[in-house]
Amino acid sequence: MQTATVACIKWGTAFGPEYVNRLYSGVRRNLARPVRFLCMTERAEGLHPDVEVIPLPREPFQDEMDHALARANRQGAMRKVSLFRPGAIPDPAGPVLGFDLDVVITGDLEPIWTLPPGKIAMRHDWTEARKGRPTGHGSVFRFDPARHGYLYRDLAANPSTEVEIARGSEQRYTSHKAMERGDFLYIPGDLVVSFKYDCLGLPPVNWLRAPRLPENARVVCFHGRPKMPEAVEGYSGSLIRRSKPCPWLREHWIERARADLGPGWP
Repeated sequence: MQTATVACIKWGTAFGPEYVNRLYSGVRRNLARPVRFLCMTERAEGLHPDVEVIPLPREPFQDEMDHALARANRQGAMRKVSLFRPGAIPDPAGPVLGFDLDVVITGDLEPIWTLPPGKIAMRHDWTEARKGRPTGHGSVFRFDPARHGYLYRDLAANPSTEVEIARGSEQRYTSHKAMERGDFLYIPGDLVVSFKYDCLGLPPVNWLRAPRLPENARVVCFHGRPKMPEAVEGYSGSLIRRSKPCPWLREHWIERARADLGPGWP
């Protein structure tokens, strides 16, 4: 059975090591195959010993890219491109399934892992889909290091131009580059859902009932507010995004991970 290579990237201090550890636990509990889990980071402290650490590089084009991102008012974005650098993942074998850290795994990932091979796969971005625009959402992505090195090479060759075309959006850059080459596949929308769009409901529903977990959801994305710890406890910072405490998030993200990883792992 083919080993699943899974990767994430963590930089700065916005996310602690518990986000990586819980993501690793969620992935290995929901794939019926061996898992190789990698984290590209400059801060490896607190990561579970089963997580394979890749040092986060400073790219040769970093300064020019950061300057272009500042003009686009998107400082800190597009760091994920380092995962696409040829050779960044040692000894790759087949595709890589990537996740942002602000997601929770809630079901079997095999339908995502076994999508037709050879394509860059992302879910249709919720906002772009409503506007009829073809852009992938970057919280869950699958790529093949042997085929998709152009995602790194094109940005490295022309950082300012590529950032301007993508308007500073890493997910727009990634998905549109792949679409231009006929190299893109959407992950079915019922497999990857949004907490704020698919789980909360609009007022007054979100005031009256706890967030629901859609029946076929395998990954729930927490983009915007509430953040994951806020959603666990309940969130009252917004009329539209107000949320009662979320028991299923506590179960999948914290309790099952703690039971899986053992004592001492948050």
